[in-house]
Amino acid sequence: MRLLLDSFWRAVAYCMLPRVIVLSLLPLGLMLLLAAGFGYFFWDTTVAWTREALDAWPLLSSFWGWIGRLFSGDATAVLAPLVVVVAATPLIVVVSLLIVASLMAPPLTALVAHRRFPTLERKKGASFFGSAVRSLGVTMLALVALVVSMPLWLIPPLVLVLPPLIWGWLTYRVMSFDALAEHASPEERATLLRGHRLPLLCIGVLCGYLGAAPSIVWASGLLFAAAFFVLVPLAIWIYTLVFAFSALWFGHYCLDALAQLRAQRGAAAAPTEGAPALEADQAVLSQWKSP
Repeated sequence: MRLLLDSFWRAVAYCMLPRVIVLSLLPLGLMLLLAAGFGYFFWDTTVAWTREALDAWPLLSSFWGWIGRLFSGDATAVLAPLVVVVAATPLIVVVSLLIVASLMAPPLTALVAHRRFPTLERKKGASFFGSAVRSLGVTMLALVALVVSMPLWLIPPLVLVLPPLIWGWLTYRVMSFDALAEHASPEERATLLRGHRLPLLCIGVLCGYLGAAPSIVWASGLLFAAAFFVLVPLAIWIYTLVFAFSALWFGHYCLDALAQLRAQRGAAAAPTEGAPALEADQAVLSQWKSP
């Protein structure tokens, strides 16, 4: 419990660092760049294709004509850009978050290691490719578990328990592995993940509940269309900050646990290493005492 609480408040404090705040703002800047690139290269073509698709629906042709007469304009010409914006925004957001998430965890773990554990040996127990493949596999398992458990969501208490547990397990498996990838050996990582399974799962579940907060802000933006372009970027920033906090919490906990494990093993090995020397000294003393 001490390690859990200590790593928690340290993660909160690290979220106030300018470097972490800048990293949390990266998705917004990347989203603007992607949106600008999409608008420059594909906007006119996409809008024209969308307008043709809307006009091609025979069931809606009379409706578009009625809307045009009501507002004295071409309904599809006004609606096509809105459809493109609504369809492209989630895709741009997801791509931005995936890119930043893959780039944020290593620097945040390195920040924790540099500030708290500068002398901790790096055994490089996992490569970037191995970590990515493992994360993909665990994510697929979590998605399958979500799909299989969906019928149980109709039971009111379980809808508040099952999804956070599944996402918490996913967060625990991915982030704890990434936090130890650079410093721990495969054997040390397996020992820590086995011995600290419950606290790490608790961290993952709590971070899963925190990750639900941006969804509320996002839903508010959809309900209040006037504030859409304010609330959605706010939701993205909160989500990225939650991700940064999660990476920092796992980083502090896992690296501290690794340092303690090595200290315990070093203390246990010290008497064993000194035993042969002690036996040799006793043998020499016995020879001196013998006539």
